[in-house]
Amino acid sequence: MAERVQQPPAKRLCCRPGYGTAGASGSGQGGPSRTHSPESLLDIAARRVAEKWPFQRVEERFERIPEPVQRRIVYWSFPRSEREICMYSSFNTGAEESAATAAEGSDETRLPFRRGIALLESGCVDNVLQVGFHLSGTVTEPATPSEPEVVCSVAISFDRCKITSVTCGCGNKDIFYCAHVVALSLYRVRRPEQVKLHLPISETLFQMNRDQLQKFVQYLITVHHTEVLPTAQKLADEILSQNSEINQVHGAPDPTAGASVDDENCWHLDEEQVQEQVKLFLSQGGYHGSGKQLNLLFSKVREMLKMRDSNGARMLTLITEQFMADPRLALWRQQGTTMTDKYRQLWDELGALWMCIVLNPHCKAEQKAAWLRQLKKWNGVDVCPWEDGNHGNELPNLTNALPQGAHDSGTRPHRTVFTRAIEACDLHWQDSHLQHIISDDLYTNYCYHDNTENSLFDSRGWPLWHEHVPTACARVDALRSHGYPREALRLAIAIVNTLRRQQQKQLELFRNHKKDLLHKGMTSITNLEGWVGHPLDPIGTLFSTLMETGRSDEESMMSSSKHADLHLFPSARRFLEEGESYLALAVETALMGLGQQRIMPDGLYAQEKVCRNEEHLIAKLQEVELDDSLIKIFRKQAVFLLEGGPYSGLGEIIYRESVPMHTFAKYLFTSLLPHDAELAYKIALRAMRLPVLESTAPSGDMSRPHHIVSVVPNRYPRWFTLSHIESQQCELASTMLTAAKGDARKLETVLESIQKNIHSSSHIFKLAQDAFKIATLMDSLPDITLLKVSLELGLQVMRMTLSTLNWRRREMVRWLVTCATEVGVYALDSIMQSWFTLFTPTEATSIVATTVMSNSTIVRLHLDCHQQENLANSARTLALQCAMKDPQNCALSALTLCEKDHIAFETAYQIVLDAATTGMSYTQLFTIARYMEHRGYPMRAYKLATLAMAHLNLSYNQDTHPAINDVLWACALSHSLGKNELAAIIPLVVKSVKCATVLSDILRRCTLTTPGMVALHSRRNSGKLMSLDKAPLRQLLDATIGAYINTTHSRLTHISPRHYSEFIEFLSKARETFLMAHDGHIQFTQFIDNLKQIYKGKKKLMMLVRERFG
Repeated sequence: MAERVQQPPAKRLCCRPGYGTAGASGSGQGGPSRTHSPESLLDIAARRVAEKWPFQRVEERFERIPEPVQRRIVYWSFPRSEREICMYSSFNTGAEESAATAAEGSDETRLPFRRGIALLESGCVDNVLQVGFHLSGTVTEPATPSEPEVVCSVAISFDRCKITSVTCGCGNKDIFYCAHVVALSLYRVRRPEQVKLHLPISETLFQMNRDQLQKFVQYLITVHHTEVLPTAQKLADEILSQNSEINQVHGAPDPTAGASVDDENCWHLDEEQVQEQVKLFLSQGGYHGSGKQLNLLFSKVREMLKMRDSNGARMLTLITEQFMADPRLALWRQQGTTMTDKYRQLWDELGALWMCIVLNPHCKAEQKAAWLRQLKKWNGVDVCPWEDGNHGNELPNLTNALPQGAHDSGTRPHRTVFTRAIEACDLHWQDSHLQHIISDDLYTNYCYHDNTENSLFDSRGWPLWHEHVPTACARVDALRSHGYPREALRLAIAIVNTLRRQQQKQLELFRNHKKDLLHKGMTSITNLEGWVGHPLDPIGTLFSTLMETGRSDEESMMSSSKHADLHLFPSARRFLEEGESYLALAVETALMGLGQQRIMPDGLYAQEKVCRNEEHLIAKLQEVELDDSLIKIFRKQAVFLLEGGPYSGLGEIIYRESVPMHTFAKYLFTSLLPHDAELAYKIALRAMRLPVLESTAPSGDMSRPHHIVSVVPNRYPRWFTLSHIESQQCELASTMLTAAKGDARKLETVLESIQKNIHSSSHIFKLAQDAFKIATLMDSLPDITLLKVSLELGLQVMRMTLSTLNWRRREMVRWLVTCATEVGVYALDSIMQSWFTLFTPTEATSIVATTVMSNSTIVRLHLDCHQQENLANSARTLALQCAMKDPQNCALSALTLCEKDHIAFETAYQIVLDAATTGMSYTQLFTIARYMEHRGYPMRAYKLATLAMAHLNLSYNQDTHPAINDVLWACALSHSLGKNELAAIIPLVVKSVKCATVLSDILRRCTLTTPGMVALHSRRNSGKLMSLDKAPLRQLLDATIGAYINTTHSRLTHISPRHYSEFIEFLSKARETFLMAHDGHIQFTQFIDNLKQIYKGKKKLMMLVRERFG
């Protein structure tokens, strides 16, 4: 048969005496008939043996096993549950897979398990045969438009209800079983009566005589001669040789004979493929969904642990080895760079899974010892990632405060991701109180009256569990992970009841010392390790444990009576308050954890984890629909948070470096607001503070009440997440502003809190904008109180950013004017009156005053003439004040704003004249001069132009200077005004301009028309052209010729051959100017002769000069 595949190797040698049973191969049908008759004792016993005993032990225990018994053991040894088969053939959890129905979704249908079901149900499985502990068959893949039909031969070995090895002709290379293995396995599970069942082949062979054996072998070789003939001949040679190794061993291997005593009983897992897949995912560096794939592998490990499958630890070991071999670890350590956030989270999950594995309540000591050795080996590698990213810490050992177990006083300089798992190896489950808690729903002690802090029972007689909270919760997670949900729930309830009792006692303790602490104005912190953001996620674990039970509880309550057996753990309700639900307990636990005062950890990653964990927990809480009973819990916890002192993150005074409560308070505020607005505002207003940014914040107190640990600040904290924290503070304030709309008293209170606690101008600006939007919603009249709050916040932003650089400053100023406009004319007048505390002079004139005097503002405010004039007077006064303070930048704006008021305009002009000689540049003066000409003041424009010329200095080579146009304009203006004005400006030009081409341009323009001939307003005057032999043009002509001479010598000093032609053109322009003089021809000839003499070394250039000029 073409589809044959290599069989798995035999696990043990078989050679036993026969049973003396006559008859042939025994092809009786397996499986009991499906009737309502009781199961036979034989089947009951065979099933138990098949589940627990390796078949070799059965053979050794009993000298002779009747064939019917052997047949039933073989029958029951195949797995009966589809859940494990699903687990090993898809990423989806087996519990969520419905074996009877295949999903139609494209993603699910591609899973091997789903495809296997489809192949089975479409009749693609054939030739199914069970020989002993070996199942074989063929699975046909139907033809597709692109692929022909393929027949795959599948072989499966099994032992004690586990599939121990698989082979398939499809050549599947994956972690999971292929669809063909699934199809054959499910065929055996669902249709056992249709499978031909035979005893192990060694038993069949034993029943044959010599002739039958020879015939059997010869037929086997004939059918498969191309494959087995070489092997058959080799074996024959070895058997016939007395000294061969094969003759030294008693018996012969049988791949169908089941497991030996020494074989490990576990499901088949392709270790090589696990390693290859993980290596591939890591090499992709987070691209192509590799992070998601690795998370799915971690989920698969958790699924295996939940099924109490030993492959969970085995698979995690393989994954960890590949993670430790990742070459990027050494690279990052060398370069001092941090790993990516997603990759860091994968390491966190790796550490958490090892914690679960070593805390398996039923693992053997030797197994735990082996894990400990492996963990210590990884822990000792230099590149092993640290628990908190790049920062080490000196936090207490995991086993601190345990009622049992060793205490490790030593601390490592850096805790790695494996440190907690290593420490957890010291934990055990033998404590009798702990055992009673997790195993007994009725474990109470109503006569127990010990009221000490570490009491084993509370006043109601309910059990308590005093242990380092993250450690205790790690036990809960371990119980859940290893498939002990009932035990996990019992311990979780005990822990939460302990936390509630501690919370009450802490409140009483603080009340007794409150006066002293508040008098000193100091606080202290009770937890170096916060529960939210902790690597072991204790609050998340308790919440999930209780919520899972709560949801199942609700579903069962809503289901019909025939499903009442789904109700989970009703007896555990004994330890809930009257009328309390698991859901309520979960919510209260989350509120306690989120409200805990805790110190901000070191390092970027640890701080981001605090934020991420908090937001994740709040997102889970937001999924819960709040009813009256839950609101009662919210009220209770809110009151505790406000009165809890150092135990609460919302106590009256908190430690400077405590994790802020803004995100949590926002959730509490929105939840409580519809039910108890006063309490909601108390919480939110208390949470607004951010003492780490205060210049004088309370410090740690060394004299503190009993059992309160203090941390003394010794540095300014490095809060890497400060920008995120400030944005959350801003969000909280914005939420309060929105809620307070229409309530003037509350708005005033919120405004005071914002002004006191928010230190970032950008966040205050955002709040101002938010308040403005809320106040001016289109569906209602503007809320004037909220508008005033918006304006007040805007004014604060202006004051904060007045003397600092801020790229959004212009936007802020424009927005403030818009906001003031909405508030009313008095607000605009007010900001103009106090402009110097809010704006720079430039902003005040170019943005504020200009906007105020615009038509759109007048229309928006519906102003009458009197109001318009008053507002304009304020704007003009502002403009003049700004022009006095900063004439360089504000004079032109002031003139523009004062155009309609003669006195104000004259005042602004005088300010310009006063500043012209000292504080203003020629560019600014030329700009104002052009403005004056444009407004019809040519003489004032001329005056300012002459003042500008006094500041100007154009050297010989600045023939592209931006001021050239201004100089030409000034000369044109003077020429148009008359001979006297031109005569006055030419000396200034000669003094300021040394560039020959500019001077020649001015000279040429002055000789084209008579001065004053073309006036500014097109009035024509009669007169003669000015003579070049007389002043002032003679002075200009001499200066131009001199400039050409000086420029020529300067250019010849450093001239290169590639500039020769350009230089010749320059001399041509110079000649034109020389010739304007009456003796210009003689002067130019002498000039050229002089050049030839001085620069005779530049032969090529002088040759060109001679060619052009003689």
